[in-house]
Amino acid sequence: MTVIEPAPRPGTAPVPPLAARTGAVGGSPVREILAVTARPEVINFAGGLPAPELFDREGIAAAFRDVLAETPAHALQYSTTEGEPSLRAGLAARMTARGLATDADDLLVTTGSQQGLSLLATALLDPGDTVLVEDPCYLAALQVFGLAGARVVAVPGDADGVDPAALEELVVRERPKLFYTVPTFQNPTGRTLPAERRAAVARAAARAGVWIVEDDPYSELRYEGEPVPWIASYPGAEDRTVLLGSFSKVMAPGLRLGWLRAPAAALRACAVAKQAADLHTPTVNQLAAARCLDALDPHVARVRDVYRERRDAMLAGLPGALPEGAVWNRPEGGMFVWVRLPESYDATALLPEVVRHDVAYVPGAPFYAGEPDRSTLRLCFVTQTPPEIEEGLRRLGRGLRSWS
Repeated sequence: MTVIEPAPRPGTAPVPPLAARTGAVGGSPVREILAVTARPEVINFAGGLPAPELFDREGIAAAFRDVLAETPAHALQYSTTEGEPSLRAGLAARMTARGLATDADDLLVTTGSQQGLSLLATALLDPGDTVLVEDPCYLAALQVFGLAGARVVAVPGDADGVDPAALEELVVRERPKLFYTVPTFQNPTGRTLPAERRAAVARAAARAGVWIVEDDPYSELRYEGEPVPWIASYPGAEDRTVLLGSFSKVMAPGLRLGWLRAPAAALRACAVAKQAADLHTPTVNQLAAARCLDALDPHVARVRDVYRERRDAMLAGLPGALPEGAVWNRPEGGMFVWVRLPESYDATALLPEVVRHDVAYVPGAPFYAGEPDRSTLRLCFVTQTPPEIEEGLRRLGRGLRSWS
């Protein structure tokens, strides 16, 4: 979006220009698509939005009422930068139970996991540093690294994720500061990095002295298959992996609660960066979330059952909606299906025509750090019911046929 600044008043000089980095990094195409497709009649497969009807409204409301009734002075006061002890202790216990021994002092609570990414860019990167990312990559991570002035290099991969051999080669050639990955139910592709490749990533980072930033907002949304350990748990990764987590997909995104688990020096640097950013994450939200932890597993189990049904509805409808020659994946969890149309299709150019049929998706091109595959697109399946998904795919099919 182009912003035209008003001319200065007579007798005044223009204000200084904005920082160069703000012009080098564009806005989020996903957010812009959501703004354009906000009409209620549009079936929107574009956003990565959890289903609002599944939020534990009563449980969260009760937690806030209890916190404000029992400890109002604490809940409404400033807090420590690192986060509320009760929440950090609860998170540490959950991570330890899932196989990664964690102490409360290993954790920093953040205002959404997106803030965790921003803090890491401040703490770990200098302008001109090289960052390796998956290809394609989580879009907002590309924005963060761009604003930090980093040089972003994409690591090739396949349906199982990043290629370890390609990663090894780029680590040696590019001498990166860090490698960023969403290894479980990746955004945008929905793919999951197998255990043997996670071990290879850990070995490559250990040999070359590279930070690993492991972003994990989706792993609790598993619908089939066996869980894969975090990269942070593999030999060689222990002292160089920062693990990001979030309540946005399993509790509610409006709470804006995330966390990062990091080695002591990196954790301290992120805490200093957070002090400069917002001092601390809202106290009342943290205390309420801590009270919701005991009921979180049953809640997530209910969400998984609904999302599994919605994933299956989308997979069942795609053959009738997509043109011959299109391919797509079957994610074991998460929120997204990744589609590759025949080479003659440009998903970005086609989107306005599809939106005229009151349905929307996200083109794949903005997710690439390097040369984009313009035939790709991302579909989110969790926000709509199965009947809405069925109707949305019928509309998508009509829009795609109008291209051919």
